[in-house]
Order: sequence, then C-alpha cells, then structure tokens
Amino acid sequence: MKRINFKKIAGVSVLGLAVLAGAAETTNAQNRGNNRQSNQIIKQQQKVAKQRAKLEQERLKLERQRLQNQRVAMNRYRVNRNGRYYNTDQRGAELLRQAVNAGYQQGYREGQQNRSTRRNSSWTNSSVYRSGTYGYQSHVDRSQYQYYFQQGFQKGYQDGYNSRNQYGYSNNGSVNILGTILSQILNIQQY
Repeated sequence: MKRINFKKIAGVSVLGLAVLAGAAETTNAQNRGNNRQSNQIIKQQQKVAKQRAKLEQERLKLERQRLQNQRVAMNRYRVNRNGRYYNTDQRGAELLRQAVNAGYQQGYREGQQNRSTRRNSSWTNSSVYRSGTYGYQSHVDRSQYQYYFQQGFQKGYQDGYNSRNQYGYSNNGSVNILGTILSQILNIQQY
C-alpha cells in the first residue's frame, strides 16, 4: 500500500487555505472599493438632488413674483381729479367708489331731513359733509376720500332735498348713486 504523506497534504491544504484567504481578501478589498464608489455615487446623487431642489425653489419663487407683478399690473387704476392723475390699485379704486356712494347716501338723508324741517338747502352746513370721512379706510389718501365723499354727498343732498332721483335710485329702502354719475365723478381708468 501506498503511504499517505501527511506532510504534503498538510502543506497543500495550508497553501490552498492561503490562496482562499488571499482571494477572500481580494474580494473584500474589491467590495470596500465598490462600497467607496457606491458611497461616492450616492453622495453625488444627493448633492445633485439638493441642487435640483434649490433650483426648483428658486424657479417657483420667480414664478410667484412674476404672477404677483402681473396681478398688480392688471389692478392699477388712474383717477383724474381736477386735471391731475392719481394712481391707485383695485382696492383703492373700490374704496373711492364706496366714498362716492356713501357720500350720496349720507347727503340724501341729510337733504331729506333739511327739507322736512324746512331748513335752507345747503350741504356745506353739514358736519358730515365737512369732515368727509364717513366710512374712511386708510388704504387711500384721506384727502382723496374726502373729495369723492363730498362729491357724492352734494349729489345725494340735492336729490334728497328735492325729493327726486336725478343722480341716484332707490332700491328696497336704500339709495345709491347711479353708475353713470359715479363714473363721471371718479373718472377712473384701468391701465
């Protein structure tokens, strides 16, 4: 029989284990290299994603600003008062319309009262007319509001004192200035 050489088998086994260990180490080194590359790729992807998100936020901010500017441009009004133009926005234009109508309503009531008590026809004696601030809101210049309130008040007073509806109309117990008269008084234009 043949003799088994344990020394050779042990040597070959040790050599095989060393080769396997070397291969495993090489595989581990490759995996560590691959992991480093993967981590770098992930970090790059995260960096790109952050940059994209930042750019998208900036784009949205610019779009909101553009839309805001567009809305503001669409809501600009110019009011002609005694040959001079004044600029306002939609809210200011609405407040000036309210000033004329509130003036008309207050003037109408005052005119009716003076007629019923047989006082002289004079709206200038009215404290409401002189102050011109009934219903005033600070979004428009106070002098602008007063001017348009007083214009409406004069027309309302004339209608109320003379029991007519030349400048306004009655509807369910309330009075309002006519749209054409309102337009003539305000002379407002959108631009």
